[in-house]
Amino acid sequence: MSSQIVSLDSFVASPSPVRGCASSSCGSSARPADVDPDVWEKIKDHPCYSEEAHHYFARMHVAVAPACNIQCNYCNRKYDCSNESRPGVVSERLTPEEAVRKVVAVAAAVPELSVLGIAGPGDALANWKQTRATFDAVRKVIPDVKFCLSTNGLALPDYADEIAGMAIDHVTITINAVDPEIGAKIYPWIFFDHKRRTGLEAATIFLERQMRGLEMLVARGILVKINSVMIPGINDAHLPKVNRAVRQRGAFLHNIMPLISDPAHGTHFGLTGQRGPTPAELKTLQDQLDGGAKLMRHCRQCRADAIGLLGEDRGQEFTLDRLPEFATCDPAPRQAYRAFVAAERGDRGAARADALRSVSAVADDVLLVAVATKGGARINEHFGHTREFQIYEAGPKGITLVGHRKVDAYCMGGFGEDATLGPTIAALDGIDTVLCAKIGDCPRDALAEAGITVTDAHAYDYIETAIGKLYAERFGRSAAVA
Repeated sequence: MSSQIVSLDSFVASPSPVRGCASSSCGSSARPADVDPDVWEKIKDHPCYSEEAHHYFARMHVAVAPACNIQCNYCNRKYDCSNESRPGVVSERLTPEEAVRKVVAVAAAVPELSVLGIAGPGDALANWKQTRATFDAVRKVIPDVKFCLSTNGLALPDYADEIAGMAIDHVTITINAVDPEIGAKIYPWIFFDHKRRTGLEAATIFLERQMRGLEMLVARGILVKINSVMIPGINDAHLPKVNRAVRQRGAFLHNIMPLISDPAHGTHFGLTGQRGPTPAELKTLQDQLDGGAKLMRHCRQCRADAIGLLGEDRGQEFTLDRLPEFATCDPAPRQAYRAFVAAERGDRGAARADALRSVSAVADDVLLVAVATKGGARINEHFGHTREFQIYEAGPKGITLVGHRKVDAYCMGGFGEDATLGPTIAALDGIDTVLCAKIGDCPRDALAEAGITVTDAHAYDYIETAIGKLYAERFGRSAAVA
């Protein structure tokens, strides 16, 4: 395999050395064998709908939809903190005109940008006039960016035809229950047909319209991702039934997200002590659902104004007061970046195949690995700078991304902070090995005392290549990785 070290940072700084074509169809060589070519064209650059794409491409959410037609017990749209990553949270609400100005500025500065989404802070369809105006205006200036929207689904049957007519290929619906008795514990009220409705009546209307909306979108060829919030003691045991129901109706992906219930956020669940699931509980449920609707395991529960690769948020770089008064967007850097990714995908695909052969030599052993990465599917982040580890499982099923764990960066201002290591070690509970680009002796020794091995020996390797080597070495097989 190629030993060339490539990073997203180096591309952005100097994007000229590019191989391959510059069209948006690049990267087809990375298409999984079980994915239809037409579907691949829709998802290959979408970081939410393709786990493979999330290593390379960025999304942008514009907060043009403040109103909501339901209330969820896990949501408080009045809360804001620039350091908080959570759906429904924004720092600025935008008009469609402001949103277009912002999109142009971001597209000019972020060549990884491939998707524009509207996800709130309320509901995209409860603010359909603003949502449609934003998409229509952006289409005129940046035609190569994909559009997607997120909705609770209450108004979806009313707008499915318009959505299909606007060439929106991706819609996410949050469906937490298919049983009104359970739904009534999650949704205090809905506003439907000019009236606020509560209890079982509200839940019955709401869940029926969600299912009908899902069916309508699928019938129109739109890819639908279902988000479900895992709420221990309320819907956790019920989510397998939700998974079966959405699969039967043609959902493309099912994303099980953990409840976020910090009391500081002011949500009903947070203030009443409803806990969220542990990482182990979440993974157990996701593993249980394998074989049902295809699962999304790389979700980051993004803010409604998030910008950048999944796992990062550059939104504070692009607040309205920081935008240029006049901005233009040259498509050439984005085209060049896609060609760069196409070449990387081909190289990584061959490396991944070699790594999987290494892992397949052992039938029963499982290894859980945490990876420090800034993107590009490579191990390219310093341990002390990491705010999130991607979690991979190597074993009989191959090498699979199974989640992520957020931590506080250990290095603050160039110095290690011992106080942050305890929470980091706790967050890495159950992890066998950490792979990073570099680590100092002190944190390495502290993690070793906790039973966690850390190594920077595979710095800048592809993630699967490094894990394949590690797995083969650990279980006494000779690696088949070049």
